[in-house]
Amino acid sequence: MPKQRGFSLIELLIVVAIILIIAAIAIPNLLRARISANEASAVGSVRDINTAQVAYNSSYPTIGFATTLSALAGTSCTPPGSTGACIIDTLLASGTKSGYSFALSNGGSSNTPQGSYELDAKPTTVNQTGVRYFCSVADAVVRYGTGAAFTGSNCQSTGTPLQ
Repeated sequence: MPKQRGFSLIELLIVVAIILIIAAIAIPNLLRARISANEASAVGSVRDINTAQVAYNSSYPTIGFATTLSALAGTSCTPPGSTGACIIDTLLASGTKSGYSFALSNGGSSNTPQGSYELDAKPTTVNQTGVRYFCSVADAVVRYGTGAAFTGSNCQSTGTPLQ
């Protein structure tokens, strides 16, 4: 019988096993990198909203801080106004960006001008898009915590400031 050329079944199974081992090592690292990127984006977005709040408060002192994300954004910016200041982008104003959802509230105060606000950023899918929750209040310090109970109302008391 002439000798046939090619790979044996054992050789092919060994190659497939090696590829599966490499994938098993790489995929969790890739997911952790994605979570880290989403969290970094969320922190950047919280900082952007804090900066926008200061600008909004300076531009509209009779109103104070904005109580909705849509007041900080806007689609028609000629001229900007207190209901659409065009300070942040419309994607962030929609309340969802990079696997995080953002919520802005009045901080429990109904005074005019509005002297405080609460901003919460939580992962849309915990352990897939992020593992930490972020918040900020009128002092503009970004704080983080874990667990769904971590919100702006307990942000200052239980949150750990980012360095």
